[in-house]
Amino acid sequence: MHAHDDPSAPADAHTPARPDGTPAGGGGTARDWWEARYAERDGIWSGRVNAVLADVVAGLPSGGGRALDLGCGEGGDVVWLAEQGWTVTGVDLSQTAVDRADRAARSAGVAGRTRFVAADLATWSPAPDERFDLVTASFLQSWPVGIPRDAILHRATTAVAPGGHLLVTAHAAPPHRDVPEEMRSHRFPTPEQDLAALRLDDGWDVMVAEGRPRSATGPDGERHETVDSVVLVRRRSTEVDA
Repeated sequence: MHAHDDPSAPADAHTPARPDGTPAGGGGTARDWWEARYAERDGIWSGRVNAVLADVVAGLPSGGGRALDLGCGEGGDVVWLAEQGWTVTGVDLSQTAVDRADRAARSAGVAGRTRFVAADLATWSPAPDERFDLVTASFLQSWPVGIPRDAILHRATTAVAPGGHLLVTAHAAPPHRDVPEEMRSHRFPTPEQDLAALRLDDGWDVMVAEGRPRSATGPDGERHETVDSVVLVRRRSTEVDA
């Protein structure tokens, strides 16, 4: 759906609308909107791993494990995780995005460690016995056609294995200056709001909950400063795990 780090195409950073603010595909469901968005050109994201995810994974035990990427887009994060030794499932609303992600994994030689699912995260959940060492949601934000994001994030906690981590990275401000006026008044989540959406019980530790500044490139090619919300939590391996 909505991912990944600064695209090489002129339109940076996750703005799912034309410059005049009109939806690429008109009205309809979120799936319709995103299918139309992906149909606009052959690739809309850079294919590079999100910097926050790469930073977090560098601090985890080496050798990988099982990972789940919610809103995987065209698969940049999934492919990178697989290259680091993880076995990864990517889920996205758009069949077009999932098809491109699968091709990217095959091209990178990691298809054997990846699986892609086209599904609506508003209703999709992994199998009851399927748990992941890392669940990640990078820029899982849809505008102007919304998704039940808080509910999706809360449900994501159930997919984390004991001892595993959940990483939520979001735009906490407009991703660049050249955005539609309507988007400037959009409510971007704060780290505190995303943490609250998870509705964690005492079986979790909060590792990070902060705004993280970064530089981004706008459609005009100029660099500017923005800020991301970063929330990283860890499910305790036992009730007494500290």
